[in-house]
Amino acid sequence: MTSNSSKDKRWIIPPLITPEADSELSKFPPVLRQILFNRGYATDADARAYLNAKPNISYDPFQMMGMREAVDRIQFAIKNNEPVAIYGDYDVDGVTATALLVEALKFLNADVRGYIPNRFEEGYGLNNNALDELKADGVKLVITVDCGIRSPNEALHARTVGLDLIISDHHHPDGENLPPALIVINPKQHGDIYPDKDLAGVGIAYKIAEALFSNEGQETGSEKFVMLNSLLDLVALGTVADLAPLVGENRILVRRGLRQMRETKRQGLFSLAGVSEIALAKVNAGHIGFMLGPRLNAAGRLKEALAAFELLTTTDVFKAGELAQVLDMQNRERQRITRDMQKQAEEMAMSDDPDAYLLFAAHESFNSGVVGLAASRLTDSYYRPAIVAAKGVDETRGSCRSIPEFHITDALDQCADLLVRHGGHAAAAGFTVRNENLSALVERLKAIAKEKLSHEDLRPTVTADAEVSLVDIRPDLYEKCLRYLEPTGYGNREASFVARGVKVKNSRTVGADAKHLKLSLEDGNKFTHDAIGFKLGAWHNNLPPRVDILFTYEPNEYNGRVSYQLNLKDLKAAA
Repeated sequence: MTSNSSKDKRWIIPPLITPEADSELSKFPPVLRQILFNRGYATDADARAYLNAKPNISYDPFQMMGMREAVDRIQFAIKNNEPVAIYGDYDVDGVTATALLVEALKFLNADVRGYIPNRFEEGYGLNNNALDELKADGVKLVITVDCGIRSPNEALHARTVGLDLIISDHHHPDGENLPPALIVINPKQHGDIYPDKDLAGVGIAYKIAEALFSNEGQETGSEKFVMLNSLLDLVALGTVADLAPLVGENRILVRRGLRQMRETKRQGLFSLAGVSEIALAKVNAGHIGFMLGPRLNAAGRLKEALAAFELLTTTDVFKAGELAQVLDMQNRERQRITRDMQKQAEEMAMSDDPDAYLLFAAHESFNSGVVGLAASRLTDSYYRPAIVAAKGVDETRGSCRSIPEFHITDALDQCADLLVRHGGHAAAAGFTVRNENLSALVERLKAIAKEKLSHEDLRPTVTADAEVSLVDIRPDLYEKCLRYLEPTGYGNREASFVARGVKVKNSRTVGADAKHLKLSLEDGNKFTHDAIGFKLGAWHNNLPPRVDILFTYEPNEYNGRVSYQLNLKDLKAAA
């Protein structure tokens, strides 16, 4: 099996806009019309709603099943001074959701604390020991965020020890078998009429805050409005970092959240942006995905996520600076561990079964906080579902990443009889298995993958919005069209284009190990475009004089000067 660096990617260019849609979208520039049509916006009204990301798509939180009962129970706790715990998860979505509800409830004068389990000692989700500790500390009400929907035994335990439990989660429930909590809030549960099923855990936490702050459906007071707005930076952080699709309500919340981040009063965010070398005034979704998110995640991957939670909630400038430095150092260490683990996992998977449709590697030395990142890199390299697992004395904890052709959580569901627990999404999942069942699990998953994938053309695809001439690519294209697509990311990709037969004027490699390719490309009017191709450095030594390129167009700011460049996603020798 070869890695994707040596594989042809399939370029997909959607059909041309229909005459009807072209006419309907006639007030927009031609390139933007095609981009809008590709994304399913074929009327003037739909296109404007999408480009403006107006909050009029923000839905009433009380449409979610259980929301009214949850608000009543939380208000009862506030009125009666009952201690409340927000029980989160150790990734960015869970940490931001915990911070959000803690801040919202403190604003309402609740006796509230955050609780985030330790990945290494407690594992993912609810656990009985933590519930016992919270009960012993006098907590009466536990509200989960970003976890709990697949914890029926723990929910029963909470009931047995006398804890009221509200589960709020965005992961897929196990069919109609909901945990026996007091209340379950999850728009994916059977019978829930909430229109948007794609909210992240932090998005659902925000809807709970929105419901709490609404005064029986009346307009909220100005203080409550300001408070709700101040929480949107957390929503943007968690939603983007968790790869929730940036469409529908998520897109609205993230766009508003980015605006809030640019003028945030959150001390931890200033400090985090400082160590990440980001100007908060110009922050975008890409900065969250590649710079802020990984640093917040690093705490939970290597030690415990409390540092990330404290960073987001502290008002102490010195403590924020110190915590940001700690997270930055942990992120560097996490990068080193991931590189080493990926190399070892790759060697194991390739020597074990190089032609398998599902790649698998497990070892006692693997850090369970980083196995998901190693699995992700294997999937990127070989375009196969991949599992990397940390073996313990009795149990093995695995993290899975997948490709669009293979729903990994469905596959795990077919192995439920072998698993202690599991859960996740189509593209990513996790599980715990007893060691005596591990080989049977791997065998069954590989068989499921073979059955599903053996007839597929397993090559990564890259999609462009249109074939263009480089002559049409100018800075005003970005300013007048492309910037209105933001926030872009998972589910709302950047606009990308194909240009053919482009002349290469200059070429050089940049970056560590000459990994990246820097080009000067000339269009038909002799205008030169700067281009960067990340991880395309191998092309440098045998680059043809003319190339076909698939690229995005973006501003590039350096030392206060803004220029525009082509970001190459793939290239081929011109025909």
